[in-house]
Parts: sequence; C-alpha cells; structure tokens
Amino acid sequence: MKHERLSHARRKEQTRERLYGAARTMFLGKGFAATTVEDIVEAAGYTRGAFYSNFRSKQDLLTELLRRDVEAAHADMRAVFQDAGTPEQATARVIANLVRLWRDRECFPLWVEAYLIARRDSVFQERIHGLRREKLLQVGAHIQTLLRESASALPLPSDALALCLVSLCEGMQLFSLCYPQSAIDQLGQTVLAQFASSVLHQQSTEKSPPMGWHQRCTVDNR
Repeated sequence: MKHERLSHARRKEQTRERLYGAARTMFLGKGFAATTVEDIVEAAGYTRGAFYSNFRSKQDLLTELLRRDVEAAHADMRAVFQDAGTPEQATARVIANLVRLWRDRECFPLWVEAYLIARRDSVFQERIHGLRREKLLQVGAHIQTLLRESASALPLPSDALALCLVSLCEGMQLFSLCYPQSAIDQLGQTVLAQFASSVLHQQSTEKSPPMGWHQRCTVDNR
C-alpha cells in the first residue's frame, strides 16, 4: 500500500504535536525546572534542532501548553451552553462542570510553576497574566450569559464573580496538590458547588443593590 507523502506543513505540525505531548508528560512527571530540552526531544524521538525550529525556549513551549489548557476549559464550558434546557438546567450544568474541572484539571501543577517563574521574569509574567486575563474574561462572559437567560440579579459584577470562582478553584487545587492524602475532595466539591449555586441562583426579585461591607458589619453588630 502506497503511503501518502506528507507536506512540509503537515510534517511540521506532527513534530510540534509530538513535542507538545512529550513536554506535557515530562513537565508533569519531573516538573518544569527539572526537565531539560534533551529530555523532551528524547521522549518525542527528535533532535534539539527539531525543538528549536519550533520553539524558542522551554518557557515558550510551556506558554503554549497553558494556552491549550485555557482553550480546552473554554470549549468545555461553551459545550455546556450548547445543550438544550431551561436556565436552571444550564446553571446546574455549569456548576457540575466547575466541580469536574477542579477535580480533573491535570495541568494545574504547570500553572503553579508558571506563576512562580513569572514572579522573577517580567516578559514571561506578561504572557501568563495575559492567559489568566483571558480565562477570567471567558468565565465572566459565561456568567453574563446565565444572567441574560435566567434574568438573575448577581450580587457582584460578572468579572468580580469570575475572579472569585477561579480563585476558589485554584486555591482548593493548590491545597489538594500540597496535601494529596487529605480528605478534601468531597468537601471541596461541596464548597465549590454551594458557592457557585449561591451566586448563580440569585433571583430577579432580589434587585436591590447588595449591602456594602461596612453596612453588613453595622447590621451584624446591632
């Protein structure tokens, strides 16, 4: 059987995909700092030349892996809204998806390493902060979609709620990463689900503006 001859662009794409896969495996297994370019190309079956013809550095490759992670999470959330159903059913799917992403997000250790590197590298920091901004914008846009479809009154602007949800997810993921033997999984799922539910189920009848922090303190102390 005659094999199809691949074009230069197709061969280059295959090379990049194999390097992506090898790097992801090595970074998650050994850590970004401990993984060398030689480790990556050996695992992928290429040479250093193949690596540097596709990527400028390990950080360049890490950035692209994290960008793919953001895009995958966005695709998952977008699929939630494509399913038919009532606004309440859509909200329930969003909450379930958030819990699943928190529980199954394999790439989170790479984000931790990226945040640490970004503290000492201003150029890399701008890349990572750009990806995080993109992530927050996507989550905020999905919250806005729920707001329009369910006529709900959110207690905070959608961008503030996106920051709360993402930060809560990342905080619990960090705890699980540091304490893998801790019985946090079920508790974490409950906390995340309850928080998301309390935010997204604010009904349209609750249109009055939320009390400020100083007002709540005054009421609580009466």
